Amino acid sequence: MAGEFTKARTMNFPRTTVFGHNVLEQTADICRSLLFGEDGIIITGRNTYEAAGKQVEDLVSEHFNVAPVFTDGCDHDNLEKAKAAAKEMRSTFILAIGGGSKIDTAKLVSNDLGIPFVSIPTSIAHDGICSDRASMKNEEGAPLTVQACPPMAVIADTGILVKAPYRFLASGCADVISNMTALKDWDFARKIKDEEFSTSAYTMAHYAAESLINNSTLIKPGLEESIWLVLKPVIASGVSMCIAGSSRPTSGSEHMFSHALDLLHPGKALHGEQCGVGCIMMMCLHGGDWKQIRDALKNIGAPTTAAELGLSSDDVVDALVAANKVRKDRFTILGENGLTRNAALNLARTTGVI
Repeated sequence: MAGEFTKARTMNFPRTTVFGHNVLEQTADICRSLLFGEDGIIITGRNTYEAAGKQVEDLVSEHFNVAPVFTDGCDHDNLEKAKAAAKEMRSTFILAIGGGSKIDTAKLVSNDLGIPFVSIPTSIAHDGICSDRASMKNEEGAPLTVQACPPMAVIADTGILVKAPYRFLASGCADVISNMTALKDWDFARKIKDEEFSTSAYTMAHYAAESLINNSTLIKPGLEESIWLVLKPVIASGVSMCIAGSSRPTSGSEHMFSHALDLLHPGKALHGEQCGVGCIMMMCLHGGDWKQIRDALKNIGAPTTAAELGLSSDDVVDALVAANKVRKDRFTILGENGLTRNAALNLARTTGVI
């Protein structure tokens, strides 16, 4: 080693994580333990308010003044609406109750206004329930991943989560399983580009994906135990991003494929579903065991083909060709020039995606 040592890093994690049956009833106690002020807002949606938001509002209203703010996505308009409500209430904390977009909106409000938030998921469609990254749509509707605040606490009630459509859980599993190719891409970039690398973040993200692959036959619809099996890996995946200080351990070429689909063919499938199918193909590019990925996704009930995503063969090939252009700052197995159309076609056919 040469030269003066100058490394420094800040890592922000959730202070309290509670998950299991009926833990929603601990919400008020957790808020008090975190020394929140009296006034807060609940960022939620109309459906998620009925699923858990109203219950939480009733549970905390004895000790706090809270008001719901209904949002229907994570974009500039919804972000400004939530920020205005927080300012009007002189809110000192936020309870985010819902799926990914509600939690992502709370992350951004928390970051912009400097007030803490609690993540209370009603579904697990991806691994962002406790990370410090938020996904939002820009003015053109394209997805952006931006630095934000991690939650001060996570309260994940398995009794609430098991009532969500199973498709969301399968999507969340697929998103975490896709860490397998994101990590291969990261290691590849470390070797080729000397990219900064975190062994601890790598290990955490790998554990999360491997755990779901190993338990894939146990994850089934309508079983609260399945939610329990999934929650720890999903939380670990989110924490790996906090350790790395970026989404690198959980987002690589498979996510670039998913983002390309969002741009070219929006609204066809869930983010995690697309990442899972992308992972199958990118693992093949890496020369890894893509059949293991495919079989785990099948066991869970997540899509493994274009047809199951609601896409045509051309849709998949288009996205594969365009994927390397989505994030030019992120070096992956796709390289700097990407795939030719014929190479993309062969890849999708080889893996049975088309």
